[in-house]
Amino acid sequence: MRILFVHNRYQQAGGEDAVVQAESRLVSRMGHEVEVWEENNNSIVSRMDALVTGFQSVYSFEHARRLRERIRFFRPDLVHIHNFFPRFSPSIHRACVYAGVPVVQTLHNFRLLCPSATFHGGEKVCEECLGKSIPWPAVLHGCYRHSRAASAAVASMLSVHRALGTWRRTVSRFIALSEFARDRFIAGGLPADKVAIKPNFVDSDPGIGSGRGNFALFVGRLVEEKGIGTLLAAWSRLSVKPKLKIIGDGPLAPAVANAAAAIREIEWLGPRSKEEVTGAMAEASVLILPSTWYEGFPLVIAEAFAAGLPIIASRIGGLAEVVSDGQTGWLVSPGDPDELSSAVSRIFSRPQELQAMRLRARFEFESKYTAEANYAQLIDIYEVAIGSCPVALRLWQSAAV
Repeated sequence: MRILFVHNRYQQAGGEDAVVQAESRLVSRMGHEVEVWEENNNSIVSRMDALVTGFQSVYSFEHARRLRERIRFFRPDLVHIHNFFPRFSPSIHRACVYAGVPVVQTLHNFRLLCPSATFHGGEKVCEECLGKSIPWPAVLHGCYRHSRAASAAVASMLSVHRALGTWRRTVSRFIALSEFARDRFIAGGLPADKVAIKPNFVDSDPGIGSGRGNFALFVGRLVEEKGIGTLLAAWSRLSVKPKLKIIGDGPLAPAVANAAAAIREIEWLGPRSKEEVTGAMAEASVLILPSTWYEGFPLVIAEAFAAGLPIIASRIGGLAEVVSDGQTGWLVSPGDPDELSSAVSRIFSRPQELQAMRLRARFEFESKYTAEANYAQLIDIYEVAIGSCPVALRLWQSAAV
């Protein structure tokens, strides 16, 4: 196949960006012809930038034109869209339909249902916009970049394309990252028969680590919904504090820096390379994911299981689905530092139980999150998408002959 990947990168590199790289490399390695088209958000700095970009996200004639040119020259059998917001806009979905090329859309977050993409506000889960044709609560609360005007712009994009039926009419297959996420998207109006489930994966198997570092690890963006406040509060409550290493950057970096200065067992390492993260996971005793939002499928879960690293995660959304309580990790109530600190104390006081969990975590990776398993799932989704698009199917069959 010829596959065109489309992705709008984030200002702070995250899991979605890594997934796009891994999937495009995997598909290329398996013999398919791949082209990747990316934009970025680096020019969105002020609230005015966010406002202007928000309105441009409704429909970008420029990106629709550029996509038509790429389709004309590359002649893809399929376009795989990861993130279209805000630069590309849903104009690219319609450009694919006009060109007779099927679309696969990965649902990394909840942008199609929630202007902030997180179902999170005020330090808790918020589903006020779920199922609403016009997501006006997000405008009222200023959910997108803490701006009512910018939120109104994003809400306009969602309202217009819901009214036009863009998602239902232009996307052949959606990819949800968990059963929980699939249920939320169906509740939000996506057709159930078009939403498949495929988790993220680890492209290069690092092998099981030693786990001898005797420290807990957090890897991710330092933002409110990742539960940074809960994590820091939990460490302040521990009477016997194990070492905590924090890898990442973001708006809450000052709070993390202050905690590291006040509590000697906390070490903030800032952003690190993929190789350094892999090394830290190999040595860590446990990974902590104290998120207070639903998450999609954080890539660090698959990476941790590949290293045989158990996980303490919040009992919320997809996390509760992929971390098996008492088997591959522990589940705790989101936003509860006392429960998190108790789980940390328990895990560091039971080395034999921890070692058994390491083996189960590694088995979970080998059975579900390898590149080989993921490739088979992805190709199945691609073939269904092509088969459901009559024009694309005719072109593909004629090319094969």
